[in-house]
Amino acid sequence: MSTPRVPDGPTDDLTLPCGHAIGIDNLDMGMREFSCPCGDDHAVVMDIHPLSRWVPEEVASVLRETIVPDDEYDEFGTIHLMAIVREEFPERVVDYDASEDPTVGYALCWVSDHSARRLHEIIVELLIELMDHAVSHAEDDAVKTTFSDQLASFNVASFVTLYRDQRDFERP
Repeated sequence: MSTPRVPDGPTDDLTLPCGHAIGIDNLDMGMREFSCPCGDDHAVVMDIHPLSRWVPEEVASVLRETIVPDDEYDEFGTIHLMAIVREEFPERVVDYDASEDPTVGYALCWVSDHSARRLHEIIVELLIELMDHAVSHAEDDAVKTTFSDQLASFNVASFVTLYRDQRDFERP
């Protein structure tokens, strides 16, 4: 698990949901979680992280092909996913706009008071809700039934465990 680095110089601070602050320079592109002085682990997400961080590329591809964002972005991505998370948990996720800082390597960053694993579970749950809503509008009853049957046997925690093991998120 990553721990924040000591900043090299002055930096902007991001006040976390737990009340502690972290220098933006302490968040790097490979970081997915860090141990906070509050005693909790906080998930870190950046706009450069692909949807396949949470779901297999095949699912991410379907999401990109079927969801048409109503904003300046060409396709559904991490930015939209984190907007959904922020909508569900406004007090538990903070964001930082680094678009004017070319030194950090990302434009947007989110830090949650959830651990990286718990945030992963939340994201999968929210994506399932999104897909369930979309399927409910399908005209083909067989599609609805198939999705409902598959959903009944789907275990989010088991999926996240398996997916994280396959992706080896613990490796630096």
